[in-house]
Amino acid sequence: MPLVVYSLGAYVVGLYAGFSDSPALSLLAIIAACAVGWKRGRAAVAGFVLLALAGIVIARMDARGEDQCVKRAEHSDSLTVVLAEAVVAGDFSRGRISECGAPIAIGVAEGHAEGGATVLARGTVLRSQRGLLMQGASISVVHPPSLLSRVRSAAGRAIDRTFGVDAPLVRALLIADRGDLAPEVRDRFAAAGLAHILAIAGLHIAFIVVALSLAFELAGVSRQHAAIATIVVIICYVAMIGAPVPAVRSATMLSVLLGTRVAQRPTSRWAIVALGAGHAAIDPRVVLDVGYQLSVVGVASMIASGLLGKRLGVHRLSEIPKWIVLTLLGTTIATIGSAPIVAWVFGRLSIVAPLSNLAATPLIALAQPMIFLGLLLSPIQPLARFVADAAHPLLVGLDQVALRSATLPHASVDVAPSLIAAVIAGVMSLAVIVAAASREWERPTTIGAGALAVLVWLPAVGLGRGEVELHMIDVGQGDAIAIRTPHGHWVLFDAGGAWRGGDAGKSVVVPYIGHRGGRLEAFVLSHPHTDHVGGAVAALHTLHPPIYVDAGFPGSAESYRQSLATARDEHVRWVRAHPGDRYDVDGVTLTILAPDSTWTASLDDPNLASVVVLARYGDVRMLFMGDAERPEEEWLLAHARDELSADILKVGHHGSKTSSSDDFLAAVRPRLALVSVGAGNTYHLPTPAIMARLEAIGAQVLRTDRVGTIIARTDGRRVRVEADGDAWDLSDTLSKR
Repeated sequence: MPLVVYSLGAYVVGLYAGFSDSPALSLLAIIAACAVGWKRGRAAVAGFVLLALAGIVIARMDARGEDQCVKRAEHSDSLTVVLAEAVVAGDFSRGRISECGAPIAIGVAEGHAEGGATVLARGTVLRSQRGLLMQGASISVVHPPSLLSRVRSAAGRAIDRTFGVDAPLVRALLIADRGDLAPEVRDRFAAAGLAHILAIAGLHIAFIVVALSLAFELAGVSRQHAAIATIVVIICYVAMIGAPVPAVRSATMLSVLLGTRVAQRPTSRWAIVALGAGHAAIDPRVVLDVGYQLSVVGVASMIASGLLGKRLGVHRLSEIPKWIVLTLLGTTIATIGSAPIVAWVFGRLSIVAPLSNLAATPLIALAQPMIFLGLLLSPIQPLARFVADAAHPLLVGLDQVALRSATLPHASVDVAPSLIAAVIAGVMSLAVIVAAASREWERPTTIGAGALAVLVWLPAVGLGRGEVELHMIDVGQGDAIAIRTPHGHWVLFDAGGAWRGGDAGKSVVVPYIGHRGGRLEAFVLSHPHTDHVGGAVAALHTLHPPIYVDAGFPGSAESYRQSLATARDEHVRWVRAHPGDRYDVDGVTLTILAPDSTWTASLDDPNLASVVVLARYGDVRMLFMGDAERPEEEWLLAHARDELSADILKVGHHGSKTSSSDDFLAAVRPRLALVSVGAGNTYHLPTPAIMARLEAIGAQVLRTDRVGTIIARTDGRRVRVEADGDAWDLSDTLSKR
């Protein structure tokens, strides 16, 4: 590797250590800089150490500046914020403080704005793990979205018109918008080791570059002019998708590579990597961005795999075997090289990733240029839809590769997303790349294998921490809520929905619980609608809970009848829910509040017979409403009003206007209101008026379509909330109201 790569590496490692604010990691960064420079003489050692120290100091100064900005904002009730996405009343969205770029999450109670708009937000501000949180915010637009934001929004609308059912996947592949992807799709891509495909990086733009270059040359354009034309088109494409930083970085690296060809001045591939990684010299905080990490590590891994292929003599094979071996080798090294980042973000390592990438690479290589062409032709809809129809089988094939790979036995293993795991994962990534690029591969290979073994072992650490955890699992349009007891056991309320060829139980719920370990002690079904019972068969068959609690209200869903049959076959005891029934699981008390059999006798709607459960641990109370609507709420007010008060409310019927009446919410007075709902669902849930009503009573509102899976942890006194990579203390929210 060129000296510039090692120098930049020392600086970047210093930045990571500085942002971690860990003296131990800073010392480790300096020691690593010494070790790398040792064979290159005293000057190299001194230079690398100085660069690592510079990274540490610059990161600490940057962090201190943002911390001061956050402190000022924390004591203000109005902030100017640039929103990341469109919001309306009741939404929970992210943005950045315009003064310093510090991240902020906003729970909007009043107002609306487009994504990219600058707004004046007024509300209650408190600290969170990731930056700031503003609750009960009233927003007003100060500046409309920038031109790039508007162009990106227009591109998204064009994709929706052109690609139909494929639009969510195409949005992810073309404009880095994963908001409409169903949770089961995201989950299976992660389990299959294909999560990087859903994030715009060098891979996507490289496929477009290759296709454009080939098209220009086939049209008779000279090689140099083809390279220039390709650079122009790529720049326009990046602008069209809103110029996200990862895409700009990837386009810059590839444009420089093409430019060296035009100038007939070939340069080192490692220098191209250094150019992309050099973004950290301009913006130190970019090293914390997943897109930056994936781009740099991915390109470095591919270069290293190419060097390994040369040493192995792969070029001596005939064309087809050579392509297969080089592709397998490249995808294996790239997958292993990026696996630590995926493990940190998704909490898992994919074992099948090399094979799944081997199958997926040809599909994405063909699909990416086609969907790009479809976007370009979107003003001419007949032509654009023709291209979209041609791309459809490739996109289906890509999704099937992810599905088949993710469902293989032991397809992925869970890892602990802690600081220690991040450091070990970084060591593993570096060891793999060095082993592939170097002739002296034995020592780095041993280090990488040891790091992998530790990562696999880490999930076994830390079970039973004396806390109760509520997990609202993101299953799209449906419900799946799990309580984890202080001893690591689980109670599952509903199991998500089902669709043709699959269900949320198999693809989301079972892996979610299985990866975290612990026995399922009970399954509670709120009511027999498919979006709640669809995944029950997989949960009962795989997790084997001792009891299945159900209202016994007859339902027409086939998945409900199958769940009862599975319970019988698996010797799971079926228990009918009655008001007053109590279950104690490791100190967590579950009390059935409804439905009453006399009440349900006259009903024909399963929603009105939802099993309503109050869970208590210490002083903290959690109320689970299923899809209960206003008539059942009125029954509860008449028969169990004194039991309804709760700190956490699982909002009834996905936030529909048929639930959450004023009288009911006045009796519950929740501090935290959780809404399980699918992104872009056809029911147009949750209802904005209900979200605004929850905000008005002082509840913090979180929705799975906005923040994904939500976790609330409690020791019986305080409640800590985790969502969308952030965490905060719910008690702080109350104290500031």
